[in-house]
Amino acid sequence: MKVELSKFRVKEGKSHRVDEWMELLNQNMDKVLLTLKDEKMYVEAIFREKDETGEYLYWFSVQGEGGIDVEESEHEIDKKHLAFWYECIDEDYPSPSITTEVVMIPDHVRKAMK
Repeated sequence: MKVELSKFRVKEGKSHRVDEWMELLNQNMDKVLLTLKDEKMYVEAIFREKDETGEYLYWFSVQGEGGIDVEESEHEIDKKHLAFWYECIDEDYPSPSITTEVVMIPDHVRKAMK
């Protein structure tokens, strides 16, 4: 099982497109949830931060072993999701190393994730 928290900077001037991106995901949750099965993604959440240094998106995820990468997905919603990613995320920004220190998932929940 892989538990991650990642931080990404939003490109300058793309805040309105991030609004549209998050709306797309929220409005199509039924389709989004279907894609998670292929990725063996049990939990995925996106958080947003705006401060004096810029705008950032944080991804929190709990993923099982052997899932496909979103880039390999044939789902249309994933293709739209990736298009927003490439438009809005500053890939030149060095994402900080956020290390998982403690994972608190009860055994009965872990077993259900297999």
